[in-house]
Amino acid sequence: MPLTPTLAAAVWMTGAIASFTSMAVAGRAVSGDLDTFEIMLFRSLVGICIVTSVALVTRQTANIRRARLGLHALRNLLHFAGQNLWFFAITLIPLAQVFSIEFSAPLWVTLMAPLFLGERITLPRAAAAILGFTGILIVARPDFGHLDPGIIAIAIAAVCFAGTAICTKRLTQTEPILSILFWLTVMQAVFGITMAGWDGDITLPDLRTAPWLVLIGCAGLFAHFCLTQALRCAPAVIVMPMDFVRLPVAAVVGALFYNESLDGIVFLGAGLIIIGNFLNLRAETKRDSRLNAR
Repeated sequence: MPLTPTLAAAVWMTGAIASFTSMAVAGRAVSGDLDTFEIMLFRSLVGICIVTSVALVTRQTANIRRARLGLHALRNLLHFAGQNLWFFAITLIPLAQVFSIEFSAPLWVTLMAPLFLGERITLPRAAAAILGFTGILIVARPDFGHLDPGIIAIAIAAVCFAGTAICTKRLTQTEPILSILFWLTVMQAVFGITMAGWDGDITLPDLRTAPWLVLIGCAGLFAHFCLTQALRCAPAVIVMPMDFVRLPVAAVVGALFYNESLDGIVFLGAGLIIIGNFLNLRAETKRDSRLNAR
């Protein structure tokens, strides 16, 4: 039985969530040796090798197009800024708090989508976003009276990621995924070498950091592949709230690997996140079934 578009998007987002979580662990492992620009540079170089190899092996080089380079540049500039701020934030504050504030991005997407994509905000979509964000606040319990640099960095990153998602959705309407990923890696490699090398000092990987950088490159590329596929399957206002599930996963990872606190409040917030997504997925799946039956 073929998956409905909404369920197919959920499957792709599962891969994205696993990849982003892996990237967070690897990013922390190398953060003491490399700055964020250097991490982004080597991540992009790994990505270029993978995308180019896939294009050559599958003989799809013709799918790498030069159309809409302006939109590619805007997407990758927003993502480069957001990702650098994200890598900076994970060195300063707990993973659960990083992801909780990052997950304000779907709310920005929900607000931007009607303006830039013409997508409607239905009651289930709004409920998923509201329940998800409520769960995030319960888990993170941020102290807005004392905002440290990590919180400020991830808050700005969330806005950048929302803009990235909007641009990605626009690109999926006309551009092959291989082309989107190629320009992602190439443009961000240029941004990375420019920013990492402005002082003439780029730290090269060693035997300890190289495996982590390869993991960051592979996980980052696969995460974007999964996210792009999900956005191709379903509207952005459906796909982005699914990413809220990454928060309880991050909280568990933080507790297991970094001794970050994990209590019943985390599971309460995670429950709201999961309920919001379940209600949204059920409503959208029913809608898909009605449309397919016509």
